Amino acid sequence: MKKLFAIVLALALALSVCATAMASEIAGTYDITVWVAEKAVELTKQQIENFNKTNELGITFNATVEAVSEADSATQMITDVEAGGDIFCFAQDQFARLVQAGALAKLGARASETVTAENDAGTVAAATSGDQLYAYPLTSDNGYFMYYDKSIIPEEDVDSLEKLIADCEAAQKYFAFEMQSSAWYNASFFFATGCKSEWTTDNDGNFISVNDTFNSPAGLIAVKGMKKLVDSPFHLSSSQGSEFASNAAIVVTGTWSFEEIKGILGDNMGVTDLPSFEVDGQEYHLGSFNGCKLMGVKPQVDAVKGAAVAQLALYLTNFDCQMERFNALAWGPSNVKAQADEAVQANPGLAALLKQAPYSVPQGQIHGSWWDIAKVISDDVKEAEDEAGLQAALDNYYNKIASLFTLDNNALLFVGAWNGWNNADDTDTYYLKDGAVTLEVPQSDYMGGRIVNPGKWDSDKGFLQVTEGKELIQDLGEDIGDNNIVFLAPGTYTVTWDGAAITIAQN
Repeated sequence: MKKLFAIVLALALALSVCATAMASEIAGTYDITVWVAEKAVELTKQQIENFNKTNELGITFNATVEAVSEADSATQMITDVEAGGDIFCFAQDQFARLVQAGALAKLGARASETVTAENDAGTVAAATSGDQLYAYPLTSDNGYFMYYDKSIIPEEDVDSLEKLIADCEAAQKYFAFEMQSSAWYNASFFFATGCKSEWTTDNDGNFISVNDTFNSPAGLIAVKGMKKLVDSPFHLSSSQGSEFASNAAIVVTGTWSFEEIKGILGDNMGVTDLPSFEVDGQEYHLGSFNGCKLMGVKPQVDAVKGAAVAQLALYLTNFDCQMERFNALAWGPSNVKAQADEAVQANPGLAALLKQAPYSVPQGQIHGSWWDIAKVISDDVKEAEDEAGLQAALDNYYNKIASLFTLDNNALLFVGAWNGWNNADDTDTYYLKDGAVTLEVPQSDYMGGRIVNPGKWDSDKGFLQVTEGKELIQDLGEDIGDNNIVFLAPGTYTVTWDGAAITIAQN
């Protein structure tokens, strides 16, 4: 027995030595910047203080926590990775371009195991490119469902799209469902009939293929269902909860509108999953995207600091921190243990998301151009006069999708303030090949942007590649001289690309 105790003690001492050695490798005090949503700033400060007090690795962070929205953080990171936050939060649809820009540090094997084990599969997939994890799931509540006015909509009608449309028309109230301006919402009809749009990226975040079945017999059924809604005179293409104050009886939106709608409807607020529509005697339950927010860590020159920052990101996305965000901000957790918490399941908005979950599709990596291509389907469907017209809408969609993989990588795409930072329009007017493009530059000081090859976000072409007209743009120095173009003065410029060099002339 004494021998056994001695062995156990020896093992414990050995493990202790190892732990101490590991702790000593990354122990230290680090200055970092953390970007989170404005409403999460104070809570994040407290959580970092808690990490400083409780971590056993000897790590202390002097953290500056700044309010940068998940919508803005990706653009700012891509513009200047070095100046970006050491930790930042972002919407999952920004993931691919952040990977392509080298703005996300890869997770190590142990962290990947923890993240994969503790979070739902959809959020893990959203943080993965190829077979590599690049980010930490933060929430899993970015989906939509149906709010309705119980004084207008009978409870027994909420499962039928056709009955809901009839109820709205009878009461002359709007059915708000953002069909004409958002692929995120109008894909609901395609998912209902089993259609897919699944994109594949390589380990560098480049899109290499797509399995898209929207243009199919199932897709034709989907647009027949969609046409029932968009043809109604009381359909409103909106996802704003405030529409209930403007004569709406139904709004399809998410948890972020809960408090606003509750304030308008009070006890008349109904919340449930999406309805079904009927085509040729068969019912199809409307699908939806479910998505998430992610936390990323910027690659660090100092590997030791990088390892320490990764420990903090792992902490900030664990069970306790996600529950703290749920309790303080009502953010839906991605942590599977937190999702099972009684309080989480009792939240009406999250309960509706849970009810919709069997019909929802995880929002994986999607080509940026898809959102602009798919959102116009609803317009084409509304204009269609017969089944041939509906099929033409699908054909138009398919041709645009196919063209994404035939882009000439020798061409140039202008990405930046010239284009309102709309980085999704690979096929739009700032696509330049063997010719010239005219840019309207209303201001000079902030008009920075990049020129890249389509589909290759890391192929920055800037000051160093301009052969004529360098006097019109700012030389940002060796560090970023090949990274940005900034015009010195507002005006109208013609930019010409001959396949090898860029020339700029002021008109």
